[in-house]
Amino acid sequence: METTTIIYSQALMLLAGAVVAAPLFKRLGLGTILGYLAAGILIGPVAQQITEGEEILHVSELGVVFLLFIIGLELKPSRLWQMRRDIFGLGTAQVVITGLVLSFLIAFSGLLEGAGSIVAGFGLALSSTAFAMQILEENNDTNTRYGQRAFSILLLQDLAIVPLLAIIPLMAAQAPEDTTTPLEDFAIAIAAVAALFAAGRYLLNPLFQVIARTGARDVMIAAALLVVMGAATMMQLAGLSMAMGAFLAGVLLAESSYRHELEADIEPFRGILQALFFMAVGLSLELQVVAENLLSIIIAVPVLMLVKSLVLYGLCRATGSRHNDAVRIGLLLPQGGEFGFVLFTAAAAAGVFSQATSSLLVAIVTLSMALTPVAAMLSRRLMHKQDELAEEIEEDFEGAGAGADVLMIGFSRFAQIASQILLAGGRDVTIIDHSAARVRQAATFGFRIYFGDGTRLDVLRAAGIEKAKIVAVCTQKKEVTDKIIDLVHAEYPNARIFARSYDRLHTLELRARGVDYELRETFESGLLFGRKTLEALGVNGDEAIGIMDDIRRRDEARLVLQEAEGITAGRDMLHSRPVRPEPLVKPKREVTQPDDALADLADETLEKAE
Repeated sequence: METTTIIYSQALMLLAGAVVAAPLFKRLGLGTILGYLAAGILIGPVAQQITEGEEILHVSELGVVFLLFIIGLELKPSRLWQMRRDIFGLGTAQVVITGLVLSFLIAFSGLLEGAGSIVAGFGLALSSTAFAMQILEENNDTNTRYGQRAFSILLLQDLAIVPLLAIIPLMAAQAPEDTTTPLEDFAIAIAAVAALFAAGRYLLNPLFQVIARTGARDVMIAAALLVVMGAATMMQLAGLSMAMGAFLAGVLLAESSYRHELEADIEPFRGILQALFFMAVGLSLELQVVAENLLSIIIAVPVLMLVKSLVLYGLCRATGSRHNDAVRIGLLLPQGGEFGFVLFTAAAAAGVFSQATSSLLVAIVTLSMALTPVAAMLSRRLMHKQDELAEEIEEDFEGAGAGADVLMIGFSRFAQIASQILLAGGRDVTIIDHSAARVRQAATFGFRIYFGDGTRLDVLRAAGIEKAKIVAVCTQKKEVTDKIIDLVHAEYPNARIFARSYDRLHTLELRARGVDYELRETFESGLLFGRKTLEALGVNGDEAIGIMDDIRRRDEARLVLQEAEGITAGRDMLHSRPVRPEPLVKPKREVTQPDDALADLADETLEKAE
C-alpha cells in the first residue's frame, strides 16, 4: 500500500511539472522540450523528490519508440523520392561530415576515446526538429526554399538515429556470458529485419482488415500498440534497438490505408511517454558533474554551434544555395537535438561511456537548444541585402510593361480563386507577389506572375500599373494593404482599386480611403456555408437563398450606418436569436416590411457610391 502511494505521488508530481513547465517554456519561446527537462531537473536533482530517475527512464523510452513509429508512418516512398537530393545528398553529407569533425574534436580534447567519441560526435551532429520547425512555422518560412532544405536535413537526421541506435550494441563490450561472435550477432539482426518485413507485407494489413470489420475501436488501438511493441521487442531480442523495430514497422505501414487511423491511435501514448522521457532525462541528470565541468560546457556549447553552422553553410553553398539561405540554415540548425538525449542515454546504458559523461553531453545539448532563438535572430544581421535583391532582379518583369486588364498584388488563396474568374472571363491578369517560393510554384502552373514588393512604386510601374484598368490589392496583412492603397492613390489618383478586406473594421477604413470595391475575405464564404447548413437542416433551397440575400442586405445597411454613426450602430439589425416564422393569419392591412426598408437603404447607398 505504501509503495502504491509513493508511485501515485510521483506520477502526480510529474504530471504537475509537465502541465506547468511546458506551457511556460513555450510561452518564453524556448519550446516544450526544455520545459520537460527543467521540470525533471527541478523535481529530481534539485528538490530530491524523485530519485529513481533511471527506472522511470527505462519506462519512458517507449515514448521514443512510438515517436519513431510515427516518423516511419510519415515516410512514404513517393515523398522521399521528391526530396531525394536534399535528403540523401545534403542531409547525409551534413550528418557524416559534422559527426566526423565533432568526433575528432572530442577525441582530441581527451573527453572520450574510440567508440565513445564517435557516438558523442554523431549524437551532437543531430539538430532539434522540434525547435527548428517551431521557428520556421512562426516566421511562415516552412514553404520557402531554405525552409524546405532545412526540413530535408532534419528528416535525414531523424532517419540517422535508427542506424546510430543500431550500432550501439555492436560498440558495447560483450557480456561474459555472450558466446556469439559479432558476425553472428549481425546475421541474427539481418534475419530479424527480414522477418519483420515479411510479417509487414503478408500479415499486418490482413490483420487490420479483420479488426476493422468488427468495428471495435478499442481492439484497433490494442492492435496498434501490439504492432509497435511487438516489432520493437523483436529487434531488441535480435540485439538491435527497440526504436529501430518501431521505425521499420511504421515504414511498412506507410502505404497502408490504415495509416491515419494508426497514427491517431498512437499519438496520445507517444505524446505522454515522450514528455515523460525528457523529464526522466532531467531526473537522471547529475548536477554535480555539470557543476564540476561548467567551464568545459561553457566552451563546448559555442564550439559545437560554430562547427555545425560552418559545416551547414559550406554544404549549402556548395549545393547551390544563396548566401542568405545558407546563413539561415546554418543558424537555424546549430543546436544539439532531442535525439541526442536518446542516443546518449542508450550509450550510457550499454556501457559505451559513463552516466557522468551522458549528463555532461545532455547539458551541452540543452544549453545549445536554449540559444537557438538567439542564433536564428543573429542570421538577420549576417544576411546580404544585395543577395535579397538578386532574387528580385531575377524576376525581371519582361512582358509586364505591355499592361493587363488587372494588376493583382498578392497571390495567396483569396487571389488564386479570384484570378480563376478573371482568366475564365478572358481577361489578362498580371500578378506580383513578395514570396519567391509562391512565385516559383505559381509559375510552374503557367501564371503570369512576377516577384516584387507591391509597396514599392518602381515595382508597380515595372508591373504595368499605368495601363491596368483595375488594381486588385489581395495582400493578407491589413497594414500592407493600406500602404499599397495609399501609394496608388497618391501616385495614380484615377486608378480603380478593388481590395481584399481583413475584417469589418478594415472594410470601414477602406471605404473611408475611397476604394472602388472591397470584400471581407471570409464574408461570402460564411454566407454560403450558413446557407448550405440551413439546406442540410431541411430548409427549402429557394428559401435559404432568400435568407442569405437578406443577411447580405442587412450587412450592407449596417455598414452604411456604421460609416455615419460608428461601429456600434445598427446592432438591432443583427440576429441573436432564432427568427420565428410569420403567423398563418393574414394581416388586416399591408405594412412596410423591414427587409424592404433595408433593401431600399442599401440601394440608395449603392447609387451614392456610383
